[in-house]
Amino acid sequence: MAEKDIAKDENIVVIGLGRFGGQVADSLLQLGHEVLGVDESEHLVQQWSDKLTHVVQADATDEDALLQIGIKEFSRAVVGIGSDIEASVLTVLTLSELGLREIWAKAVSAKHGRILRSVGAHHVIYPEATMGERVAHLMATRMLDFFELEDGFAIARTRAPHNAAGRTLAELALRTQHGVTVVGIKTSGTDFRFAAPETVVPEHAELVVAGSTELVQRFAATT
Repeated sequence: MAEKDIAKDENIVVIGLGRFGGQVADSLLQLGHEVLGVDESEHLVQQWSDKLTHVVQADATDEDALLQIGIKEFSRAVVGIGSDIEASVLTVLTLSELGLREIWAKAVSAKHGRILRSVGAHHVIYPEATMGERVAHLMATRMLDFFELEDGFAIARTRAPHNAAGRTLAELALRTQHGVTVVGIKTSGTDFRFAAPETVVPEHAELVVAGSTELVQRFAATT
């Protein structure tokens, strides 16, 4: 029984196969999940028919249509509809009323996100806002890559400080001096490896550092 439940939980429905929904569906497939793609567009359904486990053309705001495609066999759903806010909200509402355990939904604005939560979305994603903020951080700082989590915590890829080459991370004491923790290190042509206090920083190294957003930004400015 446990194995059956686990297998069932691996199945995820993605509604809306545009740029965002399509990318989510493809990534879930690469991670080993069975994915049911749903979209009203015949063109998008045909486009994804050879890539996803199952693809169905259907109106996701129609409860009967969702029941016909077996939506109750799924415990998790991603609603990637963004441009049609009414369809987005009605789809989340319908999924919620059908009892799906976990609903992720894309929002195009804060107000849209609040509405989605009020009708049953458990997780709201703001892809445009998140990407815009990330690009701004990269343009305004010396960071090579940046990802901000909740509660003001961030992870960034930066160049190592100029005086770091040949010294261990313990000697550099970046946590004491800058308030950031080095979690990974790499040089050109190599993969990132986990960092330890005794790790020696080679020349032209890149670091993955974690800490509060403000401290990570300050540290990146010193590199």
